[in-house]
Amino acid sequence: MSHILAGLFERHSDYKRLENELETSGFENSDYIVYLTEDHHHSQYMASVEVKDKEQTQKAHDIFHQNSVLKTYLFENMSIGDASYNNVKKYIDARSKAEIHTSPDVRKKAQHNGMDSEVKF
Repeated sequence: MSHILAGLFERHSDYKRLENELETSGFENSDYIVYLTEDHHHSQYMASVEVKDKEQTQKAHDIFHQNSVLKTYLFENMSIGDASYNNVKKYIDARSKAEIHTSPDVRKKAQHNGMDSEVKF
């Protein structure tokens, strides 16, 4: 069964370059989807690539990193036909909610003795 490697890319990243690098590395046009908004020149975009083994996964992962990927997700037992934008976004949202994010540093006050005999009433 194939898997989907999805990535969220930075605003300044060029989706045409990503497509070109995927195709020159052996992926077919039918093996990937680039999800664009209407204003695709100034917004983030997402891409999904169908991978069949660890070698293809690593190759696609390397190409994603060369094209300024912010975050990648691997969805097992999913084909490119199942990788509609809404479906992939739903899975990414679910994984994001399940992740434990780091919390800000918590400052603890040192223990003190409270009021002592030096306080006068």
